[in-house]
Amino acid sequence: MRIIEGRNPVIEALKSDAQIDTILVSREAAQGSLTKIIELAKNKNIIVKNVDKSTLDRLSENKRHQGVIAEAMEYEYKEIDDIFNCAIEKGEKPFVIILDGITDVHNFGAIVRTAECMGAHGVIIQKRRAAQVNGVVSKSSAGAVEYIPIARVTNISHAIDELKGKGLWIYGADMNGKEVWEEKFDSPVGLVIGSEGSGISRLVKEKCDNLVKIPMRGNINSLNASCAASVIIYEIMKQRTI
Repeated sequence: MRIIEGRNPVIEALKSDAQIDTILVSREAAQGSLTKIIELAKNKNIIVKNVDKSTLDRLSENKRHQGVIAEAMEYEYKEIDDIFNCAIEKGEKPFVIILDGITDVHNFGAIVRTAECMGAHGVIIQKRRAAQVNGVVSKSSAGAVEYIPIARVTNISHAIDELKGKGLWIYGADMNGKEVWEEKFDSPVGLVIGSEGSGISRLVKEKCDNLVKIPMRGNINSLNASCAASVIIYEIMKQRTI
């Protein structure tokens, strides 16, 4: 069973094809701003239960449930082919985000949110030693995990080989790269974002066709993974839509 908590994530899950079993609503908030959630749930014949806030506190993974939790089926990870099918359906050149060792669930959720908002076609993550989709990620992504395909692979390097075989040009976010706005992103693109502490691993970096960086002008010379990803994703999408 997967926990989806927070008002926006639950609303987006109800709007999507997520398989939800039960909606748990705090008795204290049931007659307030949660009315929309209750109506959406009833329209889809999903059981709504009024419970004590203490019950939600116990189930919550990030302790910010905002008075509502959805109990859903485990997240269904997609395949790389599903990501390409998403691009084909939209009639667009594929744009894939590849996360190499992102372990912080908040960063993961924030990257997924940006990727979905900016029109990327999917996200690829590792099965081991990396953040996985859970309630915190759903909340941090504002429900974007319900709309963008997320594929889980055993080996990122092998996944990059597969993407290259399908025609993608792979860019890695790295401080030794070329300034991102000097690059032209007019082909199918895969963007690798490395881990919060050590960046892209050596083997994965060797697989990248080009490295790109965000030039820094202030006293702090680095951004966290989700902020850096947002800047580069925006630049790629800006070039592809002008």
